[in-house]
Amino acid sequence: MSLRPTVDFLLHDWLNVGSLQQRERFADHSRETFDAVLDTCERIAREKYAPFNRLVDTQEPHFDGERVILPQATHDAQRAYAESGMLSAAQDYDVGGMQLPYTVEAAANAFFAMASVSIGSGMLTTGNANLLMAHGTALQKQVFALNEFNGRFSGTMCLSEPQAGSSLSDVATRAVPDGEGAEADPLGPRYRLKGNKMWISAGEHELTENIIHLVLAKIPGPDGQLPPGVKGISLFIVPKKLVGTDGQLTGARNDVALAGLNHKCGWRGTTNTLLNFGEGKYPVASPGSAQPAPGAIGYLVGRPGEGLRCMFHMMNEARIGVGMAATMLGMAGYHASLDYAKNRPQGRPMGPGGKDPAQPQIRIIEHADVKRMLLAQKSYCEGALALELYCARLVDEQHTGTPEAVDQARLLLEVLTPIAKSWPSEWCLEANSLAIQVHGGYGYTRDFPVEQYWRDNRLNMIHEGTHGIQGMDLLGRKVLMENGRGLQLLAGRINATIERAIQVPELAVHANALGQALAQVGAATKAAWATGNPSDALANAVPYLQAFGHTVLAWIWLDVALTAQAAADSAARTGRLAAMRFFFHYELPKIGAWLQVVSSRDQTCAALPEEAF
Repeated sequence: MSLRPTVDFLLHDWLNVGSLQQRERFADHSRETFDAVLDTCERIAREKYAPFNRLVDTQEPHFDGERVILPQATHDAQRAYAESGMLSAAQDYDVGGMQLPYTVEAAANAFFAMASVSIGSGMLTTGNANLLMAHGTALQKQVFALNEFNGRFSGTMCLSEPQAGSSLSDVATRAVPDGEGAEADPLGPRYRLKGNKMWISAGEHELTENIIHLVLAKIPGPDGQLPPGVKGISLFIVPKKLVGTDGQLTGARNDVALAGLNHKCGWRGTTNTLLNFGEGKYPVASPGSAQPAPGAIGYLVGRPGEGLRCMFHMMNEARIGVGMAATMLGMAGYHASLDYAKNRPQGRPMGPGGKDPAQPQIRIIEHADVKRMLLAQKSYCEGALALELYCARLVDEQHTGTPEAVDQARLLLEVLTPIAKSWPSEWCLEANSLAIQVHGGYGYTRDFPVEQYWRDNRLNMIHEGTHGIQGMDLLGRKVLMENGRGLQLLAGRINATIERAIQVPELAVHANALGQALAQVGAATKAAWATGNPSDALANAVPYLQAFGHTVLAWIWLDVALTAQAAADSAARTGRLAAMRFFFHYELPKIGAWLQVVSSRDQTCAALPEEAF
C-alpha cells in the first residue's frame, strides 16, 4: 500500500497546491517539478530509510570515550537527504534553494517520517537555519545557516535544562561578555556560556563537519544575578567546533562536552544528549589571546533579552514537524496492520445458526471489530495528515499572500499550532495501539514493526511542549489573543465549510453536527473564563484542547469529504467518505464529556490535596 495517492489527493485535489504556481516566488514550478520532488523523496525514503528502521532501533548510538558512534546506515541516509536538496528546499534560489512551497516540502518530508522517524531527516537543522535567516546577521546567515542548508553543518535547539524542564523562566545557563573586543566580533557579540542542557536531539555525532547549537541563556545584570522570568533570556549560536568568518573550521574545539546519552523508549536511532557548556573539558582561547579559558564561546542572535521570541520561530516550526512525525508513525502502523489483516486467517463468519466449524477460516479484515480498528486508524491518520498539510498551506499564505491573507494565515496558525502538535501526537499514538491490537499477540513482539512505531510515537506527546503546555497555550492565550480574533477567524472558516456541506444531501447531517460542536466549543470557551480567574479556566485546559482538536479534525474531514464527494466513484473515494462518517459517528460525540468539565470549571483535579493521592 502506497502513501502517494493520499498525498496527491490532499495536495492537488483538496488544497489545490498548483494555484501557488501563479505567485512570483513559485512561478518556475509546475505539477511536474512538485511530482519530481515527491518522487525523489519517496525513493530515498524507500531505499535509505525504511530498510534500516529496525537496525537503528537495536543498534543505539554509543559513546566510545571520544565520539558518538552511529550505524553506517544513518550516515548514508543523512548524506542522501542532504544531497537531495531538501535541507534548503524552501530557500531562495540565490542561496542554493529550490523556492519550493512549504506545503510540498512538508508532504515530501512525510515519506521520511513514515520510513524511519528514528533516523531522522533535517527538521532541526532546517529549523535552526531558518531561525538564523530570520533573526541572524548577514555574516551569521552566511557562515552558519547556509552551511546547514548545504549539509556541511547540522543544527540543534538547546532549551531544556535538567533542573528546569519545560519551565524556561528557570533557565540557569549564564552568558557573560568574552572580554575586550567581544562586542565587535564579526560573527556577533561574543559571550562565554556556562551551564547544562538536557534532551538535546542530535547534540553529538559525526554525521556532519560541525554542529551548530542554538542555546538559550541569561546575561547577568550589573549585580551579577540572572534576571528573573523569560524576558531575561537571550539566544546564542554555540558551534561545536569554532569557525572563521569564511565558514571554515579553525581547528579549535569549543567548550561543549557530552555529559551523557539518554536511553529512550523509542526514537533510539537519534542521539539524545545531556550537554555541558563551559565546564572546562575543552578550554578555548578567545580571539587574539593565547591563553585557553573555560566557557563555551557563543555569538548573540538578535538583541539581549529577546531570545525566546527568536526561538519561537524554530519552536513553532518544530511543533508542526512533531505533528507530522506523529501522523506518519500512525500511518506506518495503519499500513502494517491493514496488510496483516488482509492476510491473517482466523475465525469463521457468524451465520443464523452460529459459526460453522466446517467452513474455512476467514481473514480477520472480514470481522467487524477489526474493520472498526482499521477505520479508526484511517480516520486519525489521514485526518491528521490533512491537518498538517493545511497548516503548511497557511505557512505559504503567510509568506506569499496578500497583506490581508498574510494576517489571516498568521492568526489561524497561532490558533491551530497547538492542535497541529498535540492532536496527532495523542490520536495517531492511539492508532499505533490499535495497530498492535489488530496484530494480536504478534503485535506485542519484535517480529512485527508495530510495537516500535508505538514506542517511537510515545515521545511526541512530550517534546516541543506537553499536552498540558499546549492546552494552556490554546485556552490561556491563543483563543483570547487580539480579542478572540483568531478564534473568530477559525470559526468563520469552519462555518464556510458547513454552509457548503449542508447543500450536499449526503453530508448535511454531518454539517449540522459540526455546527453544534462549534457552538459547544464557543460556549465552553466563554464559560471557562466566566470568573476571569486563570486558575478556574485552566484547570481543565487539556480536556478543552481535546475537544477543540476533535472539532477541528471534524471540520478538516468534512472539508476533505466535500472534495471526495465530487470525485468519480472509486475505492479511495469510498474509503475517505467512510473515514469521515466514522469520525462523526464515533469520535465527535466525545467532545460533550470533555467540554462539560471545562464549562463547569470542575475542580476535582485542581482542588485535590496532595496527601489524598
